[in-house]
Amino acid sequence: MVVSRESVATGRIAVGLTMLVAVLSVVTGVIKISQPGQFGPVAPYLPMGVKQAAGFTGALTGFLMVFSALGMRRGLRAAWYSTAVLLPFTALQGIVQTSIYSTPLIVLSLVSIPVVWLTRDRFDRTLSLTTTQLSAAVALTGIQLYGTVGAYALREHFPDIDTVLDAFWFTLVTSSTVGYGDITPATQTGRLFGLSVLVLGTASFAIALGALLGPAIEARFANALGRMTQSQLEALENHVIVAGYGDLTEPLVVELRENGTPFVVVTPDASVSDKLPEDTVLVGDPSDEAVLDRAGIDHARAVVAATNNDGEDALVVLTARQMNADVRIVAAATERENEPKLRRAGADGVVSPAVIGGRLLVRSAFGDEDSERVAHELLEDD
Repeated sequence: MVVSRESVATGRIAVGLTMLVAVLSVVTGVIKISQPGQFGPVAPYLPMGVKQAAGFTGALTGFLMVFSALGMRRGLRAAWYSTAVLLPFTALQGIVQTSIYSTPLIVLSLVSIPVVWLTRDRFDRTLSLTTTQLSAAVALTGIQLYGTVGAYALREHFPDIDTVLDAFWFTLVTSSTVGYGDITPATQTGRLFGLSVLVLGTASFAIALGALLGPAIEARFANALGRMTQSQLEALENHVIVAGYGDLTEPLVVELRENGTPFVVVTPDASVSDKLPEDTVLVGDPSDEAVLDRAGIDHARAVVAATNNDGEDALVVLTARQMNADVRIVAAATERENEPKLRRAGADGVVSPAVIGGRLLVRSAFGDEDSERVAHELLEDD
């Protein structure tokens, strides 16, 4: 999918508005918790439980919106859906909470709804979960469901469990090993059930911690090796993809770094990370669609194909042009006769450094004083 610069800018606005709504929702929720007696004009039409929980649900919705905003920043479609669902709720909660602090929440939520809706095409990345993460989600959900339903069904064995909320509370504090001790079993059957919740609950929380900490540890290792993490790759916008790294592209990388232009070097050579200490290396085949997709080809500013192999460069050009018809592609030809082939493959520009250097050397050898001036201008032009 090709994403224009205007679409990228609008997407950033949508993410910024979502984050602002999230912060306001948390703030107004906390204020409501500290002022439980004040309700909005719709309060007479709402159940007492909804009014009493307005502050807590507002703060909870705000935290959920924070995760949605972070997901939208990564271009996730699922995050866009969650934001589209949560925004009307933040506006409604602002009305219920009615205070001088909830008015900005209501206005900003209503303004954000059309903006988020208009930018729906900007967020097209699918949420990819590992087997461990899926297992963690299933385990956590399953144990909470098992404990809640079981504790409520066995409530005669737990004197302090009267409602489903009590059963959920018991399951959560037991499986998380918090153990407040406010709800305890009174019979052997209740104790056996409590033990099962404790064992299964701690196991599910351990799996969840592994799923959460695993990617973080992986990111630490990636930083230590000088390679870009997935979050860093997804944050790239309007950047340059440099396919290949060597004597030809090394000056280009230095120039991009000095100019402050975001870039990523895509190369199958893992040792390149030793030469580039900054996190700018994506190890992989630059002609692979999956690798170019990770490098952000859909919102890249330009692609430079310079692998020192014209055949590989042609594959990079073909793949990049197929994935993004609007991106500017420049190829470096090692042999002059391959320049037309690279253009036919889809390159907007083809430069042959060897040919240019050879011609300047020949002209200088025959006494052309302008050759050195031309070379000097090329070096100083940028």
